[in-house]
Amino acid sequence: MEMVRVTNLKKKYGNFTAVDDISFDIKKGEIFGFLGPNGAGKTSTINMIIGLSRPTAGDIAVNGIDVRKQTKKAQAIMGIVADESNLYNEMNGFDNLCFCAALYGIRKEEREPKARQLLEQFRLTDAGNRPYKAYSKGMRRKLTIAAALIHSPRILFLDEPTTGIDVESSRYIRDMIVDLKKQGTTIFLTTHYIEEAQRICDRIAFIANGRIVATGTVPELMESVKHGHTIHFITDEITECLADEVQAHFRGSNVTIRSDRSLVMASEQRIPLLPVMAFFRDKGIEVYEAEELRPSLEDVFVKLTGIESSMLGKEKANTTS
Repeated sequence: MEMVRVTNLKKKYGNFTAVDDISFDIKKGEIFGFLGPNGAGKTSTINMIIGLSRPTAGDIAVNGIDVRKQTKKAQAIMGIVADESNLYNEMNGFDNLCFCAALYGIRKEEREPKARQLLEQFRLTDAGNRPYKAYSKGMRRKLTIAAALIHSPRILFLDEPTTGIDVESSRYIRDMIVDLKKQGTTIFLTTHYIEEAQRICDRIAFIANGRIVATGTVPELMESVKHGHTIHFITDEITECLADEVQAHFRGSNVTIRSDRSLVMASEQRIPLLPVMAFFRDKGIEVYEAEELRPSLEDVFVKLTGIESSMLGKEKANTTS
């Protein structure tokens, strides 16, 4: 069953196309990762899905509701955590949660226990009476997510939830996302952290320059790219001359020496290990370790998008990211 269906979605700002004719779906109860560098179109996409920005073209349905025609009805089942908080600095944590609950029409006798329960769940009970402006970045992010959950939404939209916060808070938020999925909540997560997406997402879409270049599970994405085979050898003696000999003997291979003086052998074809080991033995060289190196999701991203992974962490160049 689908929770979200996006069809031929496009967003233009004047002559600039931020989102260029993308289509994808999100299944109920899954964590869907939207992965790309700043400026790729992630935030523009999420803003259209949650009804904050009107598409130039295309259709969006959330739980079968047409977002363009029934925006308020669709938003009633959404929890939204933007990359910048919308909570009030002068209010304390408890009052902020109660105020958000009131906006969703939750009665006082229900919203106050719910606010206390969320403060406890997010380990913010002791900070509940402190003003929001006194919170650390990690605490602010956690309270913002708690506010998005105050009405028990069917789907939670998280835009860069762990960017710029401490390691402990990031780990807690990732664990919380997985727990929410186990409870049946659908999660839409935008991020530029490849490792984070790989760790917790059921499926991932790569977006670059406003277009989706690949969608699938991590294994599906890994299999979509022809990556060849690579073996890393740790030996007691590595020289440039030896690397040349290995490459000449095993035709079709590419041999390099790392800075730690270990040897890496790569080939488009599978590398037979026993002949290579025999080659080293005949040379009187002892091999301490031989490990096949598999490509990471980061390698797949770079190959599919043509964008270096270092670009994922760069600061936003504009507001259309």
